[in-house]
Amino acid sequence: MTYARITILVENTVRDRGLLAEHGLAFWIERGSKRILFDTGQGHALRNNAQKLGVPLESADAVVLSHGHYDHTGGLCDALKMTRDTTVLAHPAAFAPKYARNPDGTARAIGIPLLDERKVKGLANLIGVHGPREICEGLYLTGPVPRLTDFEDTGGPFFVDEACRHPDELPDDQAAFLETSAGTVVILGCAHAGVINTLHYVRQLTGHRPIHTVIGGMHLLSAGEGRLNRTVSELRRLEVKHLLPLHCTGFDATARLWHEFPGRCLSCPVGGQLELAP
Repeated sequence: MTYARITILVENTVRDRGLLAEHGLAFWIERGSKRILFDTGQGHALRNNAQKLGVPLESADAVVLSHGHYDHTGGLCDALKMTRDTTVLAHPAAFAPKYARNPDGTARAIGIPLLDERKVKGLANLIGVHGPREICEGLYLTGPVPRLTDFEDTGGPFFVDEACRHPDELPDDQAAFLETSAGTVVILGCAHAGVINTLHYVRQLTGHRPIHTVIGGMHLLSAGEGRLNRTVSELRRLEVKHLLPLHCTGFDATARLWHEFPGRCLSCPVGGQLELAP
């Protein structure tokens, strides 16, 4: 197996001078000679942070969209303007209309800004991800994740229509995972399919290899105590060695994970890096 490194380009938290935080997520994944941009944040921080961190976005071999929400796709337009002949990997439903219902009953659009499927095809080689696939040596996408647990849902009032009559089950939600000698590293966008559903599916796809690290958004910011209890129980049973809860995991859930897994949780603000041995 070849060397791998994950750099956090966009996240809700930041420490270092000159870098920007925003409600969003983007990872720069280096695997051997390959460079993958996994999600793009809202679009306000990506270019600045990449320049400050010396990340050459123009060299991206592929851009992966974990799903079609604005806080993961808003920087796609910028990214594709900087790259040449790159590939975009996304489930087709990522380009469908997406709305969230506000507390007062109104709706707000939360889909991909500025670009639609046709425009993306004009800027890149767009590949629809309908199932598990290898991006490069040792780096894979889950494709759509089976929903098998009885305690996980999409994590919010999401709909495919502005009238909020038709729920969005987010079939476009997917994760990436890296094979390392220490175990599998799972990279989450928002885990709208459920973090436990996602981890069980990754285990199935890898022949039940141990999961070493989970990094990314777990969308537990609105989870009740019952869901949090079951999530903690399953994470403990899976014996995950390192947890890096980011972005939409939520403050309360993140605090709970740090309490339940002392010594295993790590913070990773913008600019943080995860070095992965072969």
